[in-house]
Amino acid sequence: MLVAAGIGGLLGQFWPALALCFGVIAAWQFWQLSRLLQLLRTQRRVPPPRGIGLFAQLTEQLHRRQHEARTRKRRLTTMLRAFRQAAASLPDAIVALDADDHRIEWFNEAAQRLLDLRYPGDLGRRLTRLETVPRVAEWLRGDAQEPLLDLPSPFHPGHRLTLRLLEYTPQQKLLVVRDVSKLMHLEQVRRDFVANVSHELRTPLTVVHGYLDMLDPDDMPDLAPMLREMRTQSLRMTQIVEDLLTISRLEAQERLPTERIVMRALLDTLQREARALSHGQHEIELVDTAGVNLAGSNKELHSAFSNLVSNAVRYTPAGGRVRLLFERTAGGGVRFAVEDTGHGIPAQHIPRITERFYRVSTSRSRESGGTGLGLSIVKHVLNLHGARLAIESEVGRGSTFACEFGPERVVERGAALSQFDED
Repeated sequence: MLVAAGIGGLLGQFWPALALCFGVIAAWQFWQLSRLLQLLRTQRRVPPPRGIGLFAQLTEQLHRRQHEARTRKRRLTTMLRAFRQAAASLPDAIVALDADDHRIEWFNEAAQRLLDLRYPGDLGRRLTRLETVPRVAEWLRGDAQEPLLDLPSPFHPGHRLTLRLLEYTPQQKLLVVRDVSKLMHLEQVRRDFVANVSHELRTPLTVVHGYLDMLDPDDMPDLAPMLREMRTQSLRMTQIVEDLLTISRLEAQERLPTERIVMRALLDTLQREARALSHGQHEIELVDTAGVNLAGSNKELHSAFSNLVSNAVRYTPAGGRVRLLFERTAGGGVRFAVEDTGHGIPAQHIPRITERFYRVSTSRSRESGGTGLGLSIVKHVLNLHGARLAIESEVGRGSTFACEFGPERVVERGAALSQFDED
């Protein structure tokens, strides 16, 4: 520019030459800027910088940023493709739903098979066929407060599905659907096997026990200890078989006969049973502050409550206290609890204590004569009543086993059953 201005000065045209130089420079800069904007507007690659100056530095920065963005995009695309392939290979149906109106935003291949969805036709639509099932519609309207919903498949007869609705993003939810038909079949096979084996064992055990009763230990003093042990073990095996049959019967039932249970009479009976089992070695206390009755199966609830009471007496050392408590809860329901001052249960055992044959202390359980099935029976009975078993325990201080019933099971004393048919 200085050279051009000098030449213009020699020719007597300094200012026009200077203006011409500025114009050429401005045109060059404008062309560079227009070219750069055109590249950015069309999302084309910015070429590597050439030359020096401000535009060379700007081009260098844009070129570097574009290269980093392309690398990041390739990496994210690879990750997204891997996630989609993983989701497509899952056996569970996965459907991404809009959080507000539950419209379909995405689904995997398993959803096409289990929920009869079609791609891309069902994108943006609601789960119409699934929502026509009253239980599903109610479950979704309540934002799936219950973690799992189990129901027969409305698309494939003979199949059974479990549904789970998960928070995904603030705008989306994930519906996860699993076909549990094979698991249900295996569970039914297991139940049938246990029931059949228990039935088959009942008769030979009865025969063995009958013959043992015919043998008088006084007639055979040398064999007396052996006969007593055989009789004890045959009785224990018989009780195990009876408990297994009870569990099989409860598992086969979807509901129990419902009647009004006069709780005051039942509580008095439980207290008498506890005292008889204790032989005066424990303090047995009864507190009834609820003042109501229950709607349910008197036979099954008596069995469940009696099981908890007998456990408390058997596992509480002599001189301890067993407290039977029947009270109302904050939600309008009631709670039957058995509190003891026994050995207590370590926290790690509590989640599994209702499993069949699960024992916290094998030696202590066998010494007390337990079968390891009592709490499993209690859990099944409560499930059939829509109730739950809550367990609290502290080692060295004792345990509390509480049967918690909802308000629908509460019957005011003197009132008629309103929600249940008396059988």
